[in-house]
Amino acid sequence: MTGKVLVVDDLEQNVKLLEVKLSGEYYTVFTAYSGIEALEKVKDTSPDIILLDVMMPELDGFETCKRLKSDPETAHIPVVMITALSDIEDRIQGLNSGADDFLTKPIDEVHLFARVKSLIRLKVMIDELRMRDKTGEDLGISNANPFSTDTHVPGSILVIDDDIVQLRRIQEHLGEQGHSVQGVDHEEALEVAGSGNFDLVIINTLLDDTDGLRLAMQIRSGEETRKIPIMILVDEDDKPRLIKGLEIGVDDYIITPIDSNELVARANTQIKRKKYQDALRESYVENISAAVIDSLTKLYNRRYLDAHLTNMVEEENDKKGDLSIMGVDIDHFKLVNDRPGWGHDVGDEVLQQVADRIRNSVRTTDLATRPGGEEFVVVMPNTKGETAEKVAERMRQNMAATPFKISAEPYETNITISVGVASINKEGNDTATELLKRADEALFTAKQNGRNQVVVAGNSSSW
Repeated sequence: MTGKVLVVDDLEQNVKLLEVKLSGEYYTVFTAYSGIEALEKVKDTSPDIILLDVMMPELDGFETCKRLKSDPETAHIPVVMITALSDIEDRIQGLNSGADDFLTKPIDEVHLFARVKSLIRLKVMIDELRMRDKTGEDLGISNANPFSTDTHVPGSILVIDDDIVQLRRIQEHLGEQGHSVQGVDHEEALEVAGSGNFDLVIINTLLDDTDGLRLAMQIRSGEETRKIPIMILVDEDDKPRLIKGLEIGVDDYIITPIDSNELVARANTQIKRKKYQDALRESYVENISAAVIDSLTKLYNRRYLDAHLTNMVEEENDKKGDLSIMGVDIDHFKLVNDRPGWGHDVGDEVLQQVADRIRNSVRTTDLATRPGGEEFVVVMPNTKGETAEKVAERMRQNMAATPFKISAEPYETNITISVGVASINKEGNDTATELLKRADEALFTAKQNGRNQVVVAGNSSSW
């Protein structure tokens, strides 16, 4: 996942070094050379994360961070404080200023990219929650989220560690933040993780008699635990194990011996992301007016799509960001409704199952809707056209691969879909109506060319 990064430092060589590293990983990098300039740049560039040096003249990093976090327009943007200092007092001051994380000079590339990736993931969740809040307000619906995106969110944490002294310190530090922390050894880990509703799992990679990374993979692959963020504890000299952990998909890490402030900051980030992810998922069926939910599929309806997509397009026009949509249509659906012995009851069963497969094929931050009939639209924020095309093809294959269960003979049927994909233009003058029209035209082409295929607007080729 790429994003926009604002680098703030009064020393040009430091700025250029970070700019080269981040640009090499395909991040869009903006720069500022003072706290004052940063406060101006952040309004113009809408970054996904800010890397902020502590030691700057006039307005230091702490004060700059305080001002960013006190402004409602910028409070939700993650801030990483960068300092050559490692004193506990500086990290405490950074947390009190509202910083989300820390990096210490000289900056290690592995640490840099891990911090940026983790916090941009959080920012994506926050952006979608904020956008859905705005859409709800536009529709006269009360806020469905149980917490604000810029407040501390207590969570439930499972710590898997055979080191009793280290475990107690973790419980103490995180308990002081209002988190509920349960500690277990590796023998109980899988059973407890699967039976509890945890927001974060912390695993020591140096467990007695077992491989902590293997245990992390087992938790990640479990049906009940796959959506729980995982943070590992890694010895400061064991970079190969750290890199391997990031490769297999752990969400974050803490270097041991543990710095309590880093522990608190990174646990808070992962818990926020989990809570926001849960809120996005639950918002389909809870705390939202029936006026914007399709009663059959439990997806948002045309009214919500029109309002939300308008907000999304305006937002991405301002940011020059990425946004794609998919128009999805069930092939030959009329034959299902008109078949003797089936009728609309079987048609409704097919619609529900198609909705479920669409929902399971996209991310939590994507918005799946049913505007009407056998038509579905998926809104995909922060997504380029080529990525949306791949997701659409995977969805199409998933629909065709497994028969749909129905309540009438022969008790199953094969269903395929046609998909049209369209992306926002880069001129910053697109509209929701134009974007939907391009997706609909691509969908029409897919159906004209024989159905059961994906067509991208402006691209005559198909899968």
